[in-house]
Amino acid sequence: MTQKQLPNEFYTMMEELQTVDFVLVELTLYLDTHPNDYDAINQFNEYSHARQTLKIKFEELFGPLQQYGNSYSGYPWNWDDPPWPWQI
Repeated sequence: MTQKQLPNEFYTMMEELQTVDFVLVELTLYLDTHPNDYDAINQFNEYSHARQTLKIKFEELFGPLQQYGNSYSGYPWNWDDPPWPWQI
C-alpha cells in the first residue's frame, strides 16, 4: 500500500490542533482544582473556540478527525482515509 502524499499544511494544522489540545488538557486539570479562576475559565473558552475553528477548517481540507458523530463525513464515506491523526 502506498502512502498518500500530504501537503505541508496538513502537518502544520495538525501541530496547531495538538498544541491547542495540550493547552485544553492542562487548563482542564488546573480548573479541576481551581474552579473559581475566572481568567482560567475565559482562557479555556478561548482555546475551546480556537480548537473548534481549527477542527472545522482541518476537516474541510483533509477529512474527519473523530468518529461517533463528532465529525461529519464527506462523500463517499471518508472516515477510514489514512493517515489517521495518531499515524503521523
